[in-house]
Amino acid sequence: MTTDEFKCNTLDSLTIISPSKGEYVGVIRLTVSGIANRMGFDIEQIEDIKVAVAEACTNVITHSRSNEFKVVFGIYEDKLEIQVKDNGKGYEVEKIKEPNLSDPKESGLGIFIIKSLMDEVEIISNVDSGTEVKMIKYLGVDI
Repeated sequence: MTTDEFKCNTLDSLTIISPSKGEYVGVIRLTVSGIANRMGFDIEQIEDIKVAVAEACTNVITHSRSNEFKVVFGIYEDKLEIQVKDNGKGYEVEKIKEPNLSDPKESGLGIFIIKSLMDEVEIISNVDSGTEVKMIKYLGVDI
């Protein structure tokens, strides 16, 4: 789905282009919190969404080698869709292993955390052309 197709199917869409610097993750967290609150998500769901989005942004900053990244919020009647995109180095998604939760490492839990907090997650990555993490949280549904 292209960004134009994404925008056509939503009630509203908001895009943030951020420098790949950690100090801007808080701004993105505040933005998604405001959007989710306005949509009617409860406080626990809002916290889950904020953590998932922060993890996706932190992964970009840590691993992509991109100077900036884009966060696109698609606001629907029944769901919030968030796309975090970079134009960095990309990676082979199928080579990412599930973390060993009995012996967790300091890094490597980001994707696992995102998948555990959001209702749907899709990762599209191409070596040398970037990565896109699509996350969906449904309103009023506990999946």
